Amino acid sequence: MRAIILAGGRGTRLKPYTTVIPKPLVPVGDRAVLEILLDNLRIYGITEVTMCVNHCAELIKAYFGNGSRYGIKIDYSLEEKPLSTVAPIKLLKDLPENFLVMNGDLLTELDFADFFNYHLHNEGLLTIATYKRTVNVDFGVIDIDSENNFATSFIEKPNYNFNVSMGVYAFKRQILDYVPVNHPFGFDNLMLKMLALKMPVKTYNYSGYWLDIGRPADYEKANNDIEELEAAHRNVVAIDAQDSINNHLRVI
Repeated sequence: MRAIILAGGRGTRLKPYTTVIPKPLVPVGDRAVLEILLDNLRIYGITEVTMCVNHCAELIKAYFGNGSRYGIKIDYSLEEKPLSTVAPIKLLKDLPENFLVMNGDLLTELDFADFFNYHLHNEGLLTIATYKRTVNVDFGVIDIDSENNFATSFIEKPNYNFNVSMGVYAFKRQILDYVPVNHPFGFDNLMLKMLALKMPVKTYNYSGYWLDIGRPADYEKANNDIEELEAAHRNVVAIDAQDSINNHLRVI
């Protein structure tokens, strides 16, 4: 499997943390958030990663190098100008027929191999990993009859549930035919175009751990959660190692 990681943004929502360093290098616990993501990708069989970089590109390239210390082959694609979240992929010339695309600021336990196989099984152009996110409103919400200015309902500090994109996608290469060349074009643009053309978009509903650290509150939560996540990660590695030993013994 091949993964394209979008690591070219400025991380403006996460200031002041991103004033000095790019968002993919922001530490969660004692490691950069993108370093944690790379480790998880390796566990699930991703062997090649391309990082699309722009802001602080040289710093990111110097930190991750060729990926040898992560057990993954890493190369880089440099945007000469900001191209948003999908157009940078159009610059890549050696893409396989199907590949993963994801943001570089994710903290998740998603089984990337299962997600990718789900995409292949459905034979679509695009599959989106989704997560049910609860949004808390810290105000009393009033519905109003706009004609008469009468209040029609009131809810004190309600919670709303939404299915949100996790920033993890599986693409079929053909989908890039709908993406302009060297012009800013984001995932929102791609979704709206596909829906307008009535093209099917498959979703993969995930209920495990997921966090986008793009906001200060979520970044703080990530640092509170990381010790437990790292322990779970070590358990997965141990189970994989034992399975490998068991398979070897069966062969013998």
